[in-house]
Amino acid sequence: MVAKRRRQPELLLPLRVSSRTFHIPPFGLEAKLVVPENASLLIVFVHGSGSSRLSPRNKMVARALNAHGMATLLFDLLTPEEAESREKVFDIGLLSERLTAVLRWLSDNDELLGFPVGLFGASTGAAAALSVAARPDSGIFAVVSRGGRPDLAGENLNRIAVPVLLLVGGQDAAVLRLNEDALANLKGPKRLTIVAGASHLFEEPGALEEVAASAVRWFEDYSPVKKSGPV
Repeated sequence: MVAKRRRQPELLLPLRVSSRTFHIPPFGLEAKLVVPENASLLIVFVHGSGSSRLSPRNKMVARALNAHGMATLLFDLLTPEEAESREKVFDIGLLSERLTAVLRWLSDNDELLGFPVGLFGASTGAAAALSVAARPDSGIFAVVSRGGRPDLAGENLNRIAVPVLLLVGGQDAAVLRLNEDALANLKGPKRLTIVAGASHLFEEPGALEEVAASAVRWFEDYSPVKKSGPV
């Protein structure tokens, strides 16, 4: 399914949240965990090449998810020294293993025990997110890709059963073609949403707000947790 639409940003209501920073073993990866009051889902962000947990675009989307009652984790996939290596930045196998280690660490966190986990990936990070979600024992309930490179997930695309939303800027022609090809290979619930007028970094007015609103809806629609009332 391919969708083209531009909609007004959703009203984001302020919530009480707790925020903490961590160094995740065994590599000491820096991370920030934000947990809104009464949260029941956890969304882990997987940044792309040349970026980090400090990505202003991912931080903006994370705030939107927090405002809708979802916990978020933004972390560095690589150490500062590793991030200087272009080879490591594009090593999807390495990025996937780092993400797996972080998910394993989260599963041992008593505060987050039982939280269904979704993944929000960007650029090369989206390929790592999809590769991990393809594993039968991943425990991931849904994936959202922003300007991602799903093609770099290779044959893993054919093994993904969880719902996947691909968000691509309408002006990002090369990445759009790659996402259209990837959509055809995905086997589970899927959608490609083209953000009209947006470039690869979604810097145009309203573009990131549309990305955030689409991500909120996707995670809420496929959440395994049924809400019994307002968050």
